[in-house]
Amino acid sequence: MFQSYSVKPFFDEMFEENKQPKPHYQNFFQLLQHFSEEELREKHETAQLSFLRQGITFTVYNNNVGTERTMPFDFVPIIIPPEEWELVEKGMIQRAEALNLFLEDVYGEQRILNDGVVPRNLVEENPYYYEKQVKGIEIPLNNHIFLAGIDLIRDEEGKYHVLEDNLRNPSGMSYVYQNRYVMRQVYPEFFAKHSVQTLEHQMTHMHQAILDHAPVSQKGKPLAVLLTPGMYNSAYYDHLFLAQQMGIELVEGRDLVVQKNVVYMKSIRGLKRVDIIYRRIDDDFLDPEAFNEDSALGVPGLLQAYRDGNVAILNGIGNGVADDKAIYAYVPEMIRYYLDEEPLIENVKTYLLENKEEREWVLDHLEELVVKNVGASGGYDMLVGPHASKEMIEIFREKIIESPHQYIAQPTIKLSRAPAYQGDNFYPCHVDLRVFVMRGKETNVLPGGLSRVALKEGSLVVNSSQGGGGKDTWVFKKKEEGGDS
Repeated sequence: MFQSYSVKPFFDEMFEENKQPKPHYQNFFQLLQHFSEEELREKHETAQLSFLRQGITFTVYNNNVGTERTMPFDFVPIIIPPEEWELVEKGMIQRAEALNLFLEDVYGEQRILNDGVVPRNLVEENPYYYEKQVKGIEIPLNNHIFLAGIDLIRDEEGKYHVLEDNLRNPSGMSYVYQNRYVMRQVYPEFFAKHSVQTLEHQMTHMHQAILDHAPVSQKGKPLAVLLTPGMYNSAYYDHLFLAQQMGIELVEGRDLVVQKNVVYMKSIRGLKRVDIIYRRIDDDFLDPEAFNEDSALGVPGLLQAYRDGNVAILNGIGNGVADDKAIYAYVPEMIRYYLDEEPLIENVKTYLLENKEEREWVLDHLEELVVKNVGASGGYDMLVGPHASKEMIEIFREKIIESPHQYIAQPTIKLSRAPAYQGDNFYPCHVDLRVFVMRGKETNVLPGGLSRVALKEGSLVVNSSQGGGGKDTWVFKKKEEGGDS
């Protein structure tokens, strides 16, 4: 099966350098030997069809034309031993806490800016910094980050690094569940021999974290809704899945109305007061009276209801100032500043191109580096130097010279790889991991998260919009926990 598979020069999740399976993959590897090529091919096709039948899709827009696609699924799981997961979990809780304290600070006393730890201009000139709208608001639990999606990679030594923080509307949790569901349906043999942490109670934790944010003025049982831009949004399946699993109403802006600074949901029995809005709409579209006046997706008057403490909005407005790729470079300093701790999981080294010396060095080494637009996501407006044409490198050179504040650069890390199988053979593909941190009165980290895989051989881009796929992520239980998945 793996005769032509190559491990070097990367860290491989499944194999040692001599192509022997790592201890935590040995059971999986042995079970794999029992399948014929025909059985593997059939199971692969069944798995892809399962996603299609359940309508598990996302939309890719090109020239304003939307194309529905299923998320490609790869059955070789990413397996994380319990002691490794313990470090990841603690590191993610630490990071989310520091980022939340940063948000509370920059919309409050601004101590970190006054002390010169984070450059003031990076905050005040940030397009996602909504000081006028957010400053002075008392938000439930002082918690701006109800849900964080933090992207991790592993380098050639197998060491975890944080690649990116997603604190606005992180998506993909539904795929974690569907990857597990399809895996259990199509490959049940694997679960009989492995003790994998369950996802079973995680939606209850998420729902409770939402309810924990009920405004102080709220009486009785709080009503929470999930606000979606609608079925044409690329992550609509995610919105639908989460609302159904938590048993909360999925609403669009037209389903809500603000009267006397209180938010209500229209229903066949009249108006129902809404206490908490888990919104999947960007800040600019939330309220046409306070942000983009052309927005047809939001709710007029919503910001004033929020300011008056009559409704909670999750994630908080203005979170984008903390997940900007330039601010990212300062998160280790935030951890030291607010928590007086060393970061448990380090950043990838980042060059800030506003700095003249760093910019000049980067411009001389573009063919070796990854360059990213600080405000973009999804793999857009990004240069991967070693894989780029001379023309593309020159285009990015001009972009950096013209708008240095708009870009950062990072070394091209030899991202870890794992075997992928797409109905033909096994080949190595680069992977990353999005870890979901849910914060209410307590903090809970989804065991495993979303492993994304760059299914195009040699590609470093794992985003689904750029041809990436998903894998199930197994966190093994500690031996004393016992039980099955």
